[in-house]
Order: sequence, then structure tokens, then C-alpha cells
Amino acid sequence: MTRSDLVEELAARFAQLTHRDAESAVKTILDAMSDALVRGHRIEIRGFGSFTVNRRPPRIGRNPRSGESVQIPEKRVPHFKPGKALRQAVDARTAELDARQRQQES
Repeated sequence: MTRSDLVEELAARFAQLTHRDAESAVKTILDAMSDALVRGHRIEIRGFGSFTVNRRPPRIGRNPRSGESVQIPEKRVPHFKPGKALRQAVDARTAELDARQRQQES
């Protein structure tokens, strides 16, 4: 799902929202989430998952072309951990699709 798909879905589900209002709502939510992560905060959405910022320590890597060692600096990267309800829903759907595929192959 893309950002525009999310805007379309929101506008379709809530008839009182115009397309512009739905677009503004999605932008506001995503901006607020981005700002929170930039400030180092944790975001938790019950039943969906949590977003945190993980630290990747500095390390020595290799340039694939020349093979020479390259110092890679420390980085802070966003990390998503799905919640239990989301993991179970995805797992159930995957199991359902696998069962249908096995039936079609038989």
C-alpha cells in the first residue's frame, strides 16, 4: 500500500472527509511520527506495532570494487517491531493462502 492508497482508503471509509482532508490527515500523522523518531522517541500503536530508533555501531566494511577497507560511521536507523495481533493476522492469512495453493496443486 502506498501513501496515496492510504489517502484513498481513508476518504472512501469516511464519506464526510474530502480527498484533501484525508491527504492532510495522513500527512499530519506521518509527519508527527517522523518528528517523534527524529527526537529519539518510541512510537507504540497497540495491536499494530512499535517504532524505535536503533543504533548501528561504527564498523569496518569493504569497497566491493577495490576490496579496500572502508570505515563506516555510526548510524541511527528506524526499526519496526510488529505487535502480537498483527503477527497473528499475517500468519493466519499466510497459512490460509498456503492451504489454498496446496489444494490447487492436488
